[in-house]
Amino acid sequence: MTETTEADPVEQAAEAFTAEVSYWREVRGLSMRGLAQKMGFDPSYVSHIESGRHRPTEEFARLADEVLNAGKAIWRRWTEFDSVRVRTRPQSPPAPRRSEQPYASGSALVVEHDEARLQFDGSAYRLTMRRRLRNTGVEPITRYLIRISVDRYPGDPEGSNAHYREHPLTWDELALTAECRGEAMRWQAKHDRDAFKEVWLLFENEDGRFPLYPGDATWIEYAYSVTEDKWGHWFQRAVRLPTQHLLVRLDFPVTLDPVVWGTETSMTAESMPLRTAPERREADGRRTFTWSTDDPTLHARFGLEWRFRNPHQQ
Repeated sequence: MTETTEADPVEQAAEAFTAEVSYWREVRGLSMRGLAQKMGFDPSYVSHIESGRHRPTEEFARLADEVLNAGKAIWRRWTEFDSVRVRTRPQSPPAPRRSEQPYASGSALVVEHDEARLQFDGSAYRLTMRRRLRNTGVEPITRYLIRISVDRYPGDPEGSNAHYREHPLTWDELALTAECRGEAMRWQAKHDRDAFKEVWLLFENEDGRFPLYPGDATWIEYAYSVTEDKWGHWFQRAVRLPTQHLLVRLDFPVTLDPVVWGTETSMTAESMPLRTAPERREADGRRTFTWSTDDPTLHARFGLEWRFRNPHQQ
């Protein structure tokens, strides 16, 4: 009689996940290093995930599906793996999932208002973000994480990678500024890649500290610039914290004759047109498009795209 060993369902689910990631990475023409760069991870980490040396995580699955534009295929493999892992190991409580923002234990941020204004002057984009944050936790919050990500050719990942290798984003050109309650905020780089930055905005400056205490709310504002050759004709808002109101305003020279459209994507649904059209207005030689929504779903992504019908008119 020959003894047989039943395959470990957790291992099978993990292998299915890594195979899905490898498939989509190859479809998009990315190396492991290229994928890691776009996700903001160390290249060795992606290699360890695909080889099975590290278990997949929720954060990795979410980012990989987003970066590779996999239409939730990678995310579904993650949920299958997570379900099998929990079902087959009931004696051990599932490991706590990493929060979207790695703040101190006991903190809980809610975004009461999120407003983005992207202004184009014909040669560069200037993005200004205003957020009203409320600390609903029990510990003071001393920093806030922001992401800066660009993709000049979203339909051509290899083309974008090559472009940013030759023309990386630099801190000098970004000219990042941030303030809270009229106070300048210091900042620290967390990830610094050619086309992707993560930055901690600190609730402090050379004159003192001003943490966000439990129960309190405050406005923060930050802004940065990106030249036209490094910013594609699209802008995406990803809902990474509970958000009550989200607003996006695009501001272009009217002489370019811009047109705008948008899509909405969630972790459970395919991309679909925005439920409401951006509102268009013209004044003082500028054409603005404003779109907003209330109580957006966590992890939802809202993308606005545009083209200039008179691209050479300034």
